[in-house]
Amino acid sequence: MVKQLDLEEILIKLAKDDESSLEALFSYYYPRLYNFSKSFLKLEAGIDDILQEVFVKIWQKRKSIKSANTFNSYIFTITRNLLLNELRARLNNENLKEEVKKLSIGSEYSSIDQVEYSELEEKANQLINELPERQKEIFVLSRSEGLTHNEIADKLGITTKTVEYHMSLAIKYIKGNLKDYGVVSMLYFYLFF
Repeated sequence: MVKQLDLEEILIKLAKDDESSLEALFSYYYPRLYNFSKSFLKLEAGIDDILQEVFVKIWQKRKSIKSANTFNSYIFTITRNLLLNELRARLNNENLKEEVKKLSIGSEYSSIDQVEYSELEEKANQLINELPERQKEIFVLSRSEGLTHNEIADKLGITTKTVEYHMSLAIKYIKGNLKDYGVVSMLYFYLFF
């Protein structure tokens, strides 16, 4: 087991390119991250790949990891961010959208029929089209094409802060206008946007 004192020693060795320290971190954190990932995604498919990427990132950033006190938060934040990326990618898959639509209409949200769902989808698309041009462009690149804020900034020749600013305005506008449609509209927004 990796204790706080051991963790500090392991991180020092890791910074010195000691692969056995990465193996020690892997042995200790993998089961915890796996359970966290499973509860987050609700599916086991793809978790191993995500966790491998987590440890690749830890290895790549090994020289800059300074504090054993914050390492636990750091590794879980990396995992959460990769899981969010995976979730967005999965939800951008049209087949998955159809499955979620069927499940939500057929079970928990049985009061919502296909017509209401189509209206909600139409309203969300209308709100996206009402966004100012730059906000719309950034929102579509992020949500439909799955680009990160950094990738959008590079593609458009603007700063990441500018991308974040426009995204926050777009999300605020869409969420604010969908709230009148109730809980299901918010679920729709979080799943598909």
